[in-house]
Amino acid sequence: MAYLLVIPSIDIKNGKTVRVVKGIPELNCQEYGNDPVEMAKIWRAENAKLIHVVDFDAAADHSRNNFSIIEKICSSVIIPVEFAGGIRSLEDVKMIMDLGISRLVLSTMAIESPVDFISAFEKYGPAKISIALDIIDDEIVIKGRQVKTGIHYKDFSKKMSAIGIERFIVTDVLRNGVLGGPNLTYTKDVAQITRKKVTHSGGIRNKDELMDVQSLLSLGVDSVIIGRALYENRFPCQKMWRVAESGIFQ
Repeated sequence: MAYLLVIPSIDIKNGKTVRVVKGIPELNCQEYGNDPVEMAKIWRAENAKLIHVVDFDAAADHSRNNFSIIEKICSSVIIPVEFAGGIRSLEDVKMIMDLGISRLVLSTMAIESPVDFISAFEKYGPAKISIALDIIDDEIVIKGRQVKTGIHYKDFSKKMSAIGIERFIVTDVLRNGVLGGPNLTYTKDVAQITRKKVTHSGGIRNKDELMDVQSLLSLGVDSVIIGRALYENRFPCQKMWRVAESGIFQ
């Protein structure tokens, strides 16, 4: 039997772990402290199989100030680290890959620098390069979820799928971090349109909603990224992770 993979998110701003609400970082997750490296160790100790890391400084202003932290996270845990945030060029791609991440999630680069994006995709392949679909009212947003593109998420999904992308990370930005429940419509649409692997992100509050996502397994929705609900201990994390498929990262 297949299980949904639960992926904890570590969002970083100014070198600290932050909580993100509708794309806007809020400082200091007090209960766990604000050290991203220690947070990664905690999630690994809780038997996470994969960690999703977002660099909000890089996403907002193309800063590389947190790269040393990213490198420490990768060297501190033995599980794969997925990274998103602020990668705009081939040089950026090489730099972040050299830090030890296992998968890079791109969006802005695919839209604003398509030639470089294709070059990176051809070099690293679909196992290493995925696409983030950050959506507000059906529209793709980029640059730290602050800039509207005028591109419909369905159109962008089809285009990226045709290029050869094998995984999409789908986020309804307005549901992100507010604990208002997931918007599964976008996630389901992308899975059905592309017939590729899909990771849902945003809005999950409890175990019942995880089961709602798991009901989409047959469509290719095999994983879910959770931030705030995990930090607030809203469900028994260890039990869920220990029945997750350890080999689902591909």
